[in-house]
Amino acid sequence: MSDKQETTRSDAARQRRAQRTVKELAQTGKRALRPVAPVARVDPARKVANHKRAAKQRRFNIALGLPEIHLHKPSVAVQRLHASWRMVSISVAALLALVIYLALSLPFFRVPNATVLGNNRLTREDIESVTGVIGQSIFTVQPDEVTARLRMNYPELLSVQVNVYLPNHVYITITERQPVIVWQQDGGYTWIDSTGVAFRPHGLVAGLVPVIGLAVPPAGTPPLDNPLSAPPFIKKELVEAILALAPNVPGDSTMVFDSSFGLGWTDTHGWKSFFGTSAQDMPLKVRVYQSLVDSLIKRGTTPVFISVVYPDAPYYRAVEVDYKDLTDSGQ
Repeated sequence: MSDKQETTRSDAARQRRAQRTVKELAQTGKRALRPVAPVARVDPARKVANHKRAAKQRRFNIALGLPEIHLHKPSVAVQRLHASWRMVSISVAALLALVIYLALSLPFFRVPNATVLGNNRLTREDIESVTGVIGQSIFTVQPDEVTARLRMNYPELLSVQVNVYLPNHVYITITERQPVIVWQQDGGYTWIDSTGVAFRPHGLVAGLVPVIGLAVPPAGTPPLDNPLSAPPFIKKELVEAILALAPNVPGDSTMVFDSSFGLGWTDTHGWKSFFGTSAQDMPLKVRVYQSLVDSLIKRGTTPVFISVVYPDAPYYRAVEVDYKDLTDSGQ
């Protein structure tokens, strides 16, 4: 009886092993028919970096020993502020408007006076009267506009430079023309510099050459490189001729200008002398004039008019003698 039971048990064990073997073989065949997954190569450097990152992000689970208690990561919702560009632009515009208002209205930025440099005859009050900067905000002062005003109102200014500095300083540096001639005509007079520009007299200047204009002199040509410069009242060549002839004018006479004969004077002996308007041959004309006068005096001839406008062809007009009057008087 016992032998049969042992045989039955052994047979059952063998059957179970055989079934398990058949089952394992079936599973192995199924796995063999599955497609092989691609093998991804891992970069050693990347593997090390992932390892370090994993080390930094290491998690710790803490068992508190309390049933059904789970810790969750707190989540904080932060709302993003979306700025309105329209509000930003309005704010910036309002701020700029406020800054401009303060810059134009605050007394701290208003010009109390102008500092004038380089003036000799013109006073600071003369300059400030035409600049228009007194009491203005420093931000509204335009140097080019101030320069144009000064040059147009004062032809005697050869150059003008205007500099503006914060908070309220205006510096005006000027160069004045130097007069060399006093031109008298039609009951008035004006000063003229070496370029022929005429301007109003200011103060007293010694050594000016007086000239009486019997006619309007030929005007000069305005400079093309300086549009703000005043046009010359007379030609520069005429100014040079006046300065060349001035040392030879008799002490009791005054130089005159005639449109037909040019420059000359009335001699102390009563005759009129003219020398033209050319300065190049003025010394030669003076020598010819002296020789002619000496010759007339030696001959006892009294001229009324002498012209050396053309030095190679001088001429004169003598006093006309009424011989009838001489006969009636017994001479």
